[in-house]
Amino acid sequence: MRSFFIFVIAYVGYLPLQAQTANHLDSLLQVVKTAKEDSSKVLLLLDIGEQYERFAPETSKQYYRQSLQLSKKLDYKTGEIKFVAYYTAVLNMQGKFDSSLLLNKAAMVLAKQLNDELNIAKTTFNTANCFQMISKHDSALYLYMQVLPVLDKLGNKRMLGIAYSNIQNIYTDLTQYQKAIEYGKKGLEIFAKDVNDPLNQSYCLSNLGIVYESLNKYDSAEYYFKQAWQISQRIGDQYSEAAILLNLADIDYKLGRLEASKPKFEKAYGIAKEMDLVETQTIALKGLAMYYVEKKNYPEARKYADSALNLALENSNRKQKLKLYNLLADISYANQDLKSAHLFEEKEDALNDSINADNVQTLSTEFETKYETEKKETQLKLQQAQLDKKTTLNYFLGAGAVALLLILLLSYRNYRHRQKLQQAKIEELESEKQLAATEAVLKGEAQERTRLAKDLHDGLGGMLSGIKFSLNNMKGNLVMTPDNAQAFERSIDMLDSSIREMRRVAHNMMPEMLLKYGLDTALKEFCTEIDRTDVMRITYQSAGINNTAIEQTLAVAVYRVVQELVSNALKHSKAKNVLVQVHRLEKEKLLAITVEDDGVGFDPKRLNQSAGMGWQNIQSRVDFLKGRLDVQSSPGKGTSVMIEMSIA
Repeated sequence: MRSFFIFVIAYVGYLPLQAQTANHLDSLLQVVKTAKEDSSKVLLLLDIGEQYERFAPETSKQYYRQSLQLSKKLDYKTGEIKFVAYYTAVLNMQGKFDSSLLLNKAAMVLAKQLNDELNIAKTTFNTANCFQMISKHDSALYLYMQVLPVLDKLGNKRMLGIAYSNIQNIYTDLTQYQKAIEYGKKGLEIFAKDVNDPLNQSYCLSNLGIVYESLNKYDSAEYYFKQAWQISQRIGDQYSEAAILLNLADIDYKLGRLEASKPKFEKAYGIAKEMDLVETQTIALKGLAMYYVEKKNYPEARKYADSALNLALENSNRKQKLKLYNLLADISYANQDLKSAHLFEEKEDALNDSINADNVQTLSTEFETKYETEKKETQLKLQQAQLDKKTTLNYFLGAGAVALLLILLLSYRNYRHRQKLQQAKIEELESEKQLAATEAVLKGEAQERTRLAKDLHDGLGGMLSGIKFSLNNMKGNLVMTPDNAQAFERSIDMLDSSIREMRRVAHNMMPEMLLKYGLDTALKEFCTEIDRTDVMRITYQSAGINNTAIEQTLAVAVYRVVQELVSNALKHSKAKNVLVQVHRLEKEKLLAITVEDDGVGFDPKRLNQSAGMGWQNIQSRVDFLKGRLDVQSSPGKGTSVMIEMSIA
């Protein structure tokens, strides 16, 4: 089990957050019926929506949308910013972080247009919060550190406390636990002494509990969780109550208090289902499945695990899907259902490879973007320097224009001619420099991937296998109680999982098939693995390359290009069938690669406006190898990409 992390969802910052009675809500609903359509009614609608937020989030969103409509009608820009703050709080609670990020970025732009320091701070804060939710820790931390001195200057203790708690969560994710505790206690001190905000006080307590649980200090963790749970019950905050129950149940499970964990998982699931908190439901069901595994009631364990997996699949929760595939494989092994166990392991491997590939792609995209930005800035500086130089030269030439008109005209013509020649030479050198840089990057990337993959596989892999062998030899010479024997077997299983994980990472960094058996075998294995996922049918055909030695840089580039094209088909084409062909044309000394699909197709002209790095990576690799790229597609008629590259 993994602790359920509670993040401070989003500040509201415009109306005081406090527990409200049913009578108060009824009073607000009566007032809004006769309220004039002005800015006061906007605030009233937001207040009503907030009362529904913790037990009927969809109803709260309806009132928030009404406030937005009225704000636009009144041209009340501050009201539009307030709507985003409230509405995205619910989106974050429901796990819809991408939508929340887009809205908060738009609000930040609007606040800057109004030049309102407080609203700029609040929208920057919320945008940082969204980056944190999607694990963009560097962007989140950058924005939080920007806003901290502003909040301190404005004396906004409440937002400052929330910021400290959120920064604590970032350092927790980065496993810098001492810094996490430092910021967490700063936030807790604010809510305990300076600001009467029990909701965020419970969040700070929960987040501190998570840090101590990560350090395996379960007594301290349980102490903070119980304090947070008491507050959530007192103020009627069911969202945080469900999350805290999961954390308490997790500690019970880890300490072997199985019977104490079960009712907590069940209660958390009931609250989450009532509030439509999908990820909380998924984790609670997974916890119940783990409980029944420990009780050796495998049919019940399978039932709860299947339910959790269905939720994860419906909501594209890849993190939970990965954990549930692993759990279902263990349950299948326990039931002696080896076929199902192997199927779940294959799904786990495929999903893990996909996640790793996305992480590598994201990192590569960030580095490439940074490189391109720096290069453009350098070019702009060079152009500005050249422009300044030309301006000065033209000024002095103009001073002698009357006396030396004929000479000036001839000199100017010669100057322009030399300038064109110089510019052509500069462009040629820049082109060569760019090709050399691209070659160095590609070769360096391949070499570093190969080195890291070998170090992982041969070094760490050998050590882990040796440890497993030693443990298995020790097992026969030890006298253990049944509980200790079970724990020993779990340790062996965890070691096996670690070895498999290490091998998957090594394979993703540099496919072993490509290094050992060449491009043809590696592409065939890649297509076969994709085909096994049943997402779509993929066929691989090759001719003339089976016994052909292909230089490694070219082989890696071709492999990555095919990988990216198939990935694009998976993500965007909605295709049922994909054909991958690689042929060597002996007479022309060419390598021809074709990737076709029967998907929805698109207008190839859109590629010129594409902002995605995937297509740019394909284009840059083909350009580096001096290849030719041809795309044939139209809406509803699939896509065909043909690439030709010269080979010796």
